[in-house]
Amino acid sequence: MEKIKNIIQASIDVKQQVLQSEELLSTVQRIVDAMTASLKGGKRIYFCGNGGSAADAQHLAAEFSGRFYTDRKALPAEALHCNTSYLTAVANDYSFDVIYARLIDGIGDKGDVLIGLSTSGNSVNIVKAFEVAREKGIITVGFTGLSGGAMKSLSDHLINIPSTDTPRIQESHILLGHIICQLVEEKIFPLSP
Repeated sequence: MEKIKNIIQASIDVKQQVLQSEELLSTVQRIVDAMTASLKGGKRIYFCGNGGSAADAQHLAAEFSGRFYTDRKALPAEALHCNTSYLTAVANDYSFDVIYARLIDGIGDKGDVLIGLSTSGNSVNIVKAFEVAREKGIITVGFTGLSGGAMKSLSDHLINIPSTDTPRIQESHILLGHIICQLVEEKIFPLSP
């Protein structure tokens, strides 16, 4: 029982640090504003990650293209790893390192937003996608851990959770991802008075 409590407390401690970081909270607000402007301008939101972060990317994309709280029109958002035929072909024929970069090169457009989730910030396939995104004028949003890794210098907006513990980082990623979903939805679909 004590171990369970300790794990829950560790998660709370990281979230408390997030709550107390004005810089991190300001970054979240800037991301909300950038995503709202992009979507209002007819642009798209793309998500990418690996492993558990791929699951989180898919989850967050679904919150936009499906719904979060409001029964509203779908928003153009997708997770880039969901086409397994594409993913396995490119990984086999080229390299797993370029699976996201090639797709962003093919479908990404200036003013779109690319969100990459990597607890280390060093996932090569996300780093390469961010490099292509930068070349194309796509806004990059990095969700990482403490250091930001290689994604730090390639992120227009960086959410670097103050932890080096992968599960605690991912828990905070989904928390802030949900906050972003809610606030963007409210800005695009304001409730009638």
